[in-house]
Amino acid sequence: TGDTRLIGYIVPDTTDTDNGIDPTLVRRYARERLPEYMVPAAIMLLDQLPLTINGKLDKKALPTPEYTSGTPYRAPSTPAEQALAEIFQRVLSIERVGADDSFFDLGGNSLSAMRVIAGI
Repeated sequence: TGDTRLIGYIVPDTTDTDNGIDPTLVRRYARERLPEYMVPAAIMLLDQLPLTINGKLDKKALPTPEYTSGTPYRAPSTPAEQALAEIFQRVLSIERVGADDSFFDLGGNSLSAMRVIAGI
């Protein structure tokens, strides 16, 4: 989206076929132990990290993060909820925001929160 966000990429141990890693739980774990600015906006599981021919991390080949709040989707039902959801969508460049979604779980941070405030 052109802005800077911290993303966590996890490559599970390949010897464990049922790794049981839940990105939502990993993010929650990080939130309990780290300052908010160090908590990744999204956690993504990868089979392997993409590498360049020189064996370095190929940042351009990393997949686009998927931001989810971890809560079931509930459509905005009031005019206020609809207006806020539209502002969240515009600021975060995402397609759908539910009434119960957390701005920060969807990839928001303190800088983008200022854009939300201006939009409100």
